[in-house]
Amino acid sequence: MSDTLFRGFSAGDLPAGTSLHAGKARDIIDLGDRLLLTVTDRISAFDRVLTAIRSKGEILSRVSLWWFDRTRDVCPNHIIESLSARTTVVRKVKIIPAEVVVRGYLTGSAWRDYAAGRAVPGASLPAGMKKNQKFEAPVITPSTKEAVGHDEPVSGEELVRRGLVPAKVWLQVCEKALALFRRGAEIAASRGLILVDTKYEFGLAPDGGLVLADELHTPDSSRYWYANSYDEIFRAGGEQRQLDKEFFRSWLIARGFMGEGEAPEIPDSVREAVSQRYIEAFEAITGEKFTEKSLSFEAEREITQLYIVKTVKRGR
Repeated sequence: MSDTLFRGFSAGDLPAGTSLHAGKARDIIDLGDRLLLTVTDRISAFDRVLTAIRSKGEILSRVSLWWFDRTRDVCPNHIIESLSARTTVVRKVKIIPAEVVVRGYLTGSAWRDYAAGRAVPGASLPAGMKKNQKFEAPVITPSTKEAVGHDEPVSGEELVRRGLVPAKVWLQVCEKALALFRRGAEIAASRGLILVDTKYEFGLAPDGGLVLADELHTPDSSRYWYANSYDEIFRAGGEQRQLDKEFFRSWLIARGFMGEGEAPEIPDSVREAVSQRYIEAFEAITGEKFTEKSLSFEAEREITQLYIVKTVKRGR
């Protein structure tokens, strides 16, 4: 395994008084009006962090920046600057407590609900659809963002009714989410890919403006299929060739693990196979050959500490 494998910071790695929050995949350092986001190599499945995957954090960070750069005219985003291949400085915004899932195809949890005769929150779907069938137009199927437990799929109307999102803001969110998905689908198509579905997170800036936050069109937040084999596989009723981390979930499910109980031991061969999937995704999405740019843990800590000290001295 690479000596740049990065499992994350601890409070002792940062200057005294620094606020550190460790999420499933990212370490977040609060600097007042901005945040430092360091994407670690931790990988989660079924809401549990299970291991670390070489190059994963760097790939997710670089893919997000690649997409943020190509969608800034569609919606303002939270990026200020990049400190390293895995650490980014972003504007601090008030996150809207809703995960905005845009779907172009009937697959995943939406297909499972549809096939079981359950409603797909946020979508009105005709009878007789098949698994992995393309929608006439993309649909938004939001969910709540829960601090504890699983997010709850709900409709946009329910988000507004509960007071989680003002009606005017939700209309803006839907407009921007669909526009971002259209841009993403167009660029993905030029790369021979289908952007199947994705999730977006939005926040409000101090002036009330809507800002795109979190990650964007990464293999963790999005589902991609290869376009050249879609029609043939769909007609045959097979499983599409994909570029997300479903390989890792499938490996776990095959061993009886879906989030409950003890996770199976994950051998190096599986971790390396997952790493190669992320590299394949990076190259397919960006069209660039992947060359690792990650720093060692010590170098990453040093550049982060230096930025924090400089920011505190400037009073920002």
